[in-house]
This record gives sequence, C-alpha cells and structure tokens, in this order.
Amino acid sequence: MIWSIIVGAIIGAIAGAITNRGESMGWIANIFAGLIGSAIGQGILGSWGPSLAGMAIIPSIIGAIILVLIVSAIFGVRGNK
Repeated sequence: MIWSIIVGAIIGAIAGAITNRGESMGWIANIFAGLIGSAIGQGILGSWGPSLAGMAIIPSIIGAIILVLIVSAIFGVRGNK
C-alpha cells in the first residue's frame, strides 16, 4: 500500500513535469493523478513494459498525462512558461 502511494506520487510528478503543470498540483494531487492515471493508462494500453508496485510504468505515465491534461482543461490550470 505504501509502495503504491510512493510510486503513484512519482508517476504523478512525472506527468506534471511533462505537461508543465506539476508545480500547481501539490503532492496529494500528484498521488491521485498517479494512481488514477495508472488505472486509466493500464485500462487503455494494457500492462506492458516495466512495472513497480503492480503498476506498468509507461502506460501509467501516459494515463496520468491524459488525466492531468483533462483536469487542467476543465479547471483552467495553466502551466508555468
């Protein structure tokens, strides 16, 4: 459970950094983005590639990026430029 939260936070932080929206999210949002994004990514893309704590890393990051972009579009969060 703790390992999943840590990996979810890292996945969420990576997705936030890639989308340039990570600084506005915070750690709790990164954890949720990582965990929910992992479920989305693995649901859409499957469980291929390396995995940690039961999460396929590459599909999880892609799912978290999708989630961050959708949430940012809905709530109007802008990245730092």
